[in-house]
Amino acid sequence: MDINNNIKIAKRTAVVAGTFCLFISLLLLLNFIQMKSADPLESEVLETLVQRLSMEPGNEQLKEEIRQFDLMARKAYFTSLWQVRTGGYLLLFAAVILVTSLRIYHSLISKIEKPEQDEEPDDFTARTLARRWILSGTAILIFLALLAAFTLTDPIEAYIASVEDTEEPESEVERIEITDAETRTEEPEEEEVVVVEEIAEHTTPEPVAEEPEVPSFPGESTIKENHNALRGPFGKGIVYHNDLPTEWNGESGQNILWKVPVPLHAFSSPVIWDNKLFITGADENQRKVFCFDRHTGDLLWEATADNIAGSPDTPPRTTPDTGLGAPSSTTDGNAVYSIFGTGDIIALDMEGNRIWAKNLGVPDNHYGHSSSLISHEEKLFVQYDDLNRGRIVCLNVLTGEIIWDITRDSGISWASPILAGVNGNYQLIVKGNPIVAGYDIETGRELWTVSAMAGEVGPSPAFGGGLVYAANEYAAMVAVNPVSGEVVWEDNYYLPEVSSPVYGNGYLFIATTYAVVACMDAETGEHHWEFDTEDIFYSSPVVAGNLLFVTDISGNTYIFETDSEPNLIAKNILGEQVYTTPAFAAGRIYIRGEENLYCIGN
Repeated sequence: MDINNNIKIAKRTAVVAGTFCLFISLLLLLNFIQMKSADPLESEVLETLVQRLSMEPGNEQLKEEIRQFDLMARKAYFTSLWQVRTGGYLLLFAAVILVTSLRIYHSLISKIEKPEQDEEPDDFTARTLARRWILSGTAILIFLALLAAFTLTDPIEAYIASVEDTEEPESEVERIEITDAETRTEEPEEEEVVVVEEIAEHTTPEPVAEEPEVPSFPGESTIKENHNALRGPFGKGIVYHNDLPTEWNGESGQNILWKVPVPLHAFSSPVIWDNKLFITGADENQRKVFCFDRHTGDLLWEATADNIAGSPDTPPRTTPDTGLGAPSSTTDGNAVYSIFGTGDIIALDMEGNRIWAKNLGVPDNHYGHSSSLISHEEKLFVQYDDLNRGRIVCLNVLTGEIIWDITRDSGISWASPILAGVNGNYQLIVKGNPIVAGYDIETGRELWTVSAMAGEVGPSPAFGGGLVYAANEYAAMVAVNPVSGEVVWEDNYYLPEVSSPVYGNGYLFIATTYAVVACMDAETGEHHWEFDTEDIFYSSPVVAGNLLFVTDISGNTYIFETDSEPNLIAKNILGEQVYTTPAFAAGRIYIRGEENLYCIGN
């Protein structure tokens, strides 16, 4: 009796698992066919809108319509991609149950003595063949569905391969990322890195000696007095100045101490050490580092990143909203370090003399490399993810030699690393797709990792109150304990696409691409408030004391109190578009606009 019950259970399980497999298989195949036929890179509606914009370049309403359509298309695509991949895993699980239950069923049947065959041989053979055909058909359908789920390629990468030999189309729409995706021109180098011995020509004094004396590196208090990296000290978006201006107007000149044209366009943000401010600029013909006197706006020097061994003769193609100069520099007061979308990285002393330069391999990146640099003492950290792998390189700031070079279990990312002080030691916190992880800065050893990201990872991590915060559209916001690697809380309501979150006084602040600034409790993830703004955000919010500064792409800077209520202190107009994050110094704010560099002060 027991064996008969087991046979019935195995048979019913097989039937249920088989039915589930057939249902999921059909859904996966239909979804797969739909995604293949509705290529997000070949949207007729988007092409029509872009053509209209070429005839009406000043139509702001049309620009916004294109932006919103592009954002919705990408959201829909990544949702469908997630559904296909998730369905693939469910189908694989159900198929395992089906095979297991069938195996058990036949094993139990074989143990029962077979009765004499009453059926005609031909009838019995026909039924056996029919069952085999049904099982074979089911197996083929499951195989095709699994193949569709796990071999579905990202349309960006497919597009790159398909247009490898085509010219880059011109477009006046700067923020359409998917339709402007371009291809690489060279494969990136793997581990071989050549140190440049020859000194490049530039407009600055003669280079320093090849073997510089070991300088003293700044301590934490000195770093906090400066703005030495993207988003300030340690890259966390927290600055340590309390006498900052809260009112200005770029159009009328109110509290604009100086304004100078940007010598060469790029999307890198300014960094500051003492009285010197550094930005980069780049196009297809040149890549440069500029140094300004932050008090007067005078250009002190400029240096060209050229004559670098391994640098490509033809720069890789990038989209207009990334370009070849998206990464921000970093400085330690001894030198300034800059990287460009060609893979060229250069170290200059504070007078503009070249110390060393090298090429890390041309990045295989369909938008363009944008991860900014950060340093600590003798170590310079480069997040160098591309379409082939996740990678972090640690270089010696004095020589450019590799200290460690690790490959990560993640995909491409446009986020930048930050440094977090944990139990008396610094961790390098890095995001990718799909992981957020902490690394030992001495060895590159992975200390912890959490799988929580998805899609195109752009925002950088945040740190404060003992927790690491990471968020991305199409994924989630997670708060992670960097000691244990455990997720403390998770939320998916307010998610940024480009702008990075910031911690301030027990709160977490997010600026989104749907024009909302939001405040959450940093310890619990509880929602406190949201504030609708006039435009979307690429610039990241910065906390100074009890104030939150956040600038939208129209150049409007909103200043809030870091509180559980949305207390707006001021809204200030710059008068031109802003995609970069401001830099802060004592009594001053520096903003790089599309055309000009501004110094703001009372």
